[in-house]
Amino acid sequence: MTKAKTTREETGADSAQHDGAAALRGGFEKAIDNYEAAFAFGRDTLDACVTSATLAGKGLEKLNGEIFGYSKRALEESIAAARTLVAAKSVQQAFEFQTGFAKSALETYLGEVSRFGELASATARESAAPLKGRAKAWLDLVDARLA
Repeated sequence: MTKAKTTREETGADSAQHDGAAALRGGFEKAIDNYEAAFAFGRDTLDACVTSATLAGKGLEKLNGEIFGYSKRALEESIAAARTLVAAKSVQQAFEFQTGFAKSALETYLGEVSRFGELASATARESAAPLKGRAKAWLDLVDARLA
């Protein structure tokens, strides 16, 4: 009787040990899968950040070039206007020229500022595009892992 009881106890212990090892193995494999999914998410997010930064840099470079070009043209036009103003034959002629120049310069300035705003907005939109789906991708990843 002692021998039969021991065999049953060993069978129960072996079974518990086997079940525990299987549960541990399953948990470890699930942890590895989760780690690989999180690593892939991180890699994709890093790629999206690099792409976004590259697009932002290119957009800012273009905007900087446009601002520099406008500044150079405005300075050249102001110098030419000053020369014309100095060469005016009368105060009336100088006043009329100055009024026309001021109006033209203001209209040009407002048009350029509007264009700069559009360029900045386009740059922001383009540079944000690669990052748009990352939060949703994280929520999808977490939901898939919890399911």
